[in-house]
Amino acid sequence: MENLTYLRKSIDNIDNAIIAMLAERFKLTQKVGIYKAQNNLPAVDNTREEEQYNRIYQLAKEYGLNPQFAKKFLETIIEEVVKNHKKIADIS
Repeated sequence: MENLTYLRKSIDNIDNAIIAMLAERFKLTQKVGIYKAQNNLPAVDNTREEEQYNRIYQLAKEYGLNPQFAKKFLETIIEEVVKNHKKIADIS
């Protein structure tokens, strides 16, 4: 039987990986924001967002994760991305 310390260490390792992946994701969305600003594209792309929500919803179901939770998580990420894209557009 696994002990609590081992389980918590495993959780910590997963949390580290999640943060690393989020950091990498935001590096890429920063590049997208720069591209949008340079090409006079809007910070918000409703079509892309809807595609992402649908994709994440389906992935969550496939992995046995609450799809509503996954969608809320993505909403938080997208809000931050859009905020960053608007800042980039204002600077450019």
